[in-house]
Amino acid sequence: MKYTQLGNTGVDISVLGLGGHEYLPDGRSRGFNEDLRLATTPGYIFEGFGGEKRLQVLQAAYDLGINFFDVTMDSEKEALGRNLKQLPPPYEIFVQTRPEGMVYTYDENNVKMAQLETLRDEAARILKLLKRDAIDFFNIAPMKSAFDNDPEYLDKIGYNLSVLKREGYIRFACADTFSGEDTYVKMIESGHFDVVYINFNFGDDKALHKVLPLVKEKRLGVIVREAYMKGELFQMTQEAGIQDTSLVADAALKWCLSHDVVNTVMYGTESVDYLQNAARVLSQGTLTDADRDILNKIRGTERFKQFESKKTAEFLGD
Repeated sequence: MKYTQLGNTGVDISVLGLGGHEYLPDGRSRGFNEDLRLATTPGYIFEGFGGEKRLQVLQAAYDLGINFFDVTMDSEKEALGRNLKQLPPPYEIFVQTRPEGMVYTYDENNVKMAQLETLRDEAARILKLLKRDAIDFFNIAPMKSAFDNDPEYLDKIGYNLSVLKREGYIRFACADTFSGEDTYVKMIESGHFDVVYINFNFGDDKALHKVLPLVKEKRLGVIVREAYMKGELFQMTQEAGIQDTSLVADAALKWCLSHDVVNTVMYGTESVDYLQNAARVLSQGTLTDADRDILNKIRGTERFKQFESKKTAEFLGD
């Protein structure tokens, strides 16, 4: 495993992180694709998370040296907390998570995150689920509507985060949004965040224009997700007539890691073999001509062109 210092945090994390998603038989993530309302309801726990298969993936992550873990909904938080007690890590690990039901569009105008008592109570509740002393990375993910609704929103968030750090509930704050470039820029320039969490892949790369250069200038950490475009990449692979999907997966992962501003790529799987194969990519070096040829074949598909157009519009607000 390779490690990188995450911005100015002083923390060294593995360049491959493990996501907390578990999956339905058709490959979609559990919880969100079962009942979105329940999946974003604080305290609701779906049955079956954190079972034997997940423990096997967790052990494989330890064996590979992965030390960064991301969990989203409460079912994943509870499962990770329980699994870490069942299978204690052999070295220091770092956990990123978010306040339940408060991020993205789950709370109108994201007003709950701007309320100190509400956010503090949520951090305390999460720590009980995770069975940890502090949240290493607290993922704050408002939408543009939050800033439009309250001109002082970012100042309130900044104050709340400073209090939670001082009181020991969290160690670092992570900026996230689905509102695109302008919202990311405002969050980065606010100075309230230590890390940026962002969708980034060779079909959704417009963060390279403004956001990631600004991140580099501010010396923040960068954690990226969706290297495989939520599985759409493999539908593009079929359209391109490429038989070996592993070659495409390897090229896509190497593309993400080829940008020096990227510290870590989050990887979600319920397969030990897939996780081990992803880790092997780290020893393969930079993108090769063969990798670029594969990516160019994918770029030539109609599905890719539609994906890229949609993601560009979403990120740039066109």
